[in-house]
Amino acid sequence: MDFYGTLGPACCLYPVLSRMYEAGMTGVRLNLSHGTLKERANWLYMAASAARSQGKKTKLLIDLQGPELRVGNFSGEKKLKTDRNVIFGLRGIPVPEILLVEGKKGMRLLLDDGKIEGEILECGKGQLLVKILRGGILKPRKSIAVPGKNMDTPTLTVQDMENLKIARQYGVTGVMLPFVRSGEDLRCLRQVLEKNHGEDIKIFAKIENMQGVEGLESFISLADEIVIARGDLGNAMALWELPAVQKQIGEKCRRAGKPFMVVTQMLDSMEHRPVPTRAEVSDIYNAVLDGASSLMLTGETAMGEFPAEAMFYLVKTAESGKN
Repeated sequence: MDFYGTLGPACCLYPVLSRMYEAGMTGVRLNLSHGTLKERANWLYMAASAARSQGKKTKLLIDLQGPELRVGNFSGEKKLKTDRNVIFGLRGIPVPEILLVEGKKGMRLLLDDGKIEGEILECGKGQLLVKILRGGILKPRKSIAVPGKNMDTPTLTVQDMENLKIARQYGVTGVMLPFVRSGEDLRCLRQVLEKNHGEDIKIFAKIENMQGVEGLESFISLADEIVIARGDLGNAMALWELPAVQKQIGEKCRRAGKPFMVVTQMLDSMEHRPVPTRAEVSDIYNAVLDGASSLMLTGETAMGEFPAEAMFYLVKTAESGKN
C-alpha cells in the first residue's frame, strides 16, 4: 500500500521529511497549481534525499491544473464576510474568463473546497457581483466549483504542457489529472506523456464531479489508478451523499481490478492538533477495508503544524486495517 504526503512549506525540511519516510511514507505529491516543477526543484531534491536517508526510493506524483477552475493570483489574502457583496473579475478577485462568460444570476459558487460559498447577483462587463453566503479567508489559486454546471474547459493548461515536457527528467512517476470527465481527457494526457518520453509514467484519474462519477466505467480502463478526491467531489452533491458515492466508486474499482486512492481531509484536524479525532482514524480504517491501494495527506503535511505525526497516524491506522 502507498502512503503519500503533499509537499509544502510545513514539511519541506530535511528532518521533517526524513521522519515522514521513517513513519512509512512511500511517495510525495506536488501540487502544480501553486508552482512549476522547476520552481519546486529544491523540494523534490530534498524529498529524494530524505527517502535515501531511510533506505527508500520515493514515488513522485504531480497534480496538474487540468480543467479545474481556480481563483487567480493576488497579493495576500481576502477576508470575505458573510452577507457582503464582492466583485469577481475586472477590478476585483481574478477568476477564469470562462466563468465571467458563462456565469449567470443565481449561480452558486463554492470556493476553496466549499469552505466559502457565494451566489451571483449580477453579471456583465467582465465582472460578477457575488453575495457571500458563507464567509472565510480566501487565498490565491484556490478552487472554484459551480454546482450543477459543467464548464467546457481544456484538459490541459499551457503550464501543464510545460511541466509534462520535463516530467521525466525530474523523476515523476505519476501524473494526477483533476476533474476527469471522459476517456478523451485521459487519452489527451497519455498522448502528451508519450510525446515527451513519459510512456512509463502512470496516470491517476481524479474523480471530482458528477461527470466523472457517472462516466467512470467508460474510462476506468484508461487510468492506472482512480483517485476519489473528496474535496471537490463533496461540492458536486449534498455532503451527506458523499460517503455512499465513495463506496460506489470503490466497488466499481474492485470489480474492474483497478487500484484506487482515497484523499482529502483524512486527518484534517491534525493541521493544528498533534493527534487525530476518532472519526478520522475510523475513516482511514474503512478506506482500507474498502480496498484502497493508496492514501494521501494534503493540507495536513503541506501546511499543517504536525506533518510527521500525521503521516505516522495515517500509516499506523491503515496497517491496523490490513491485519
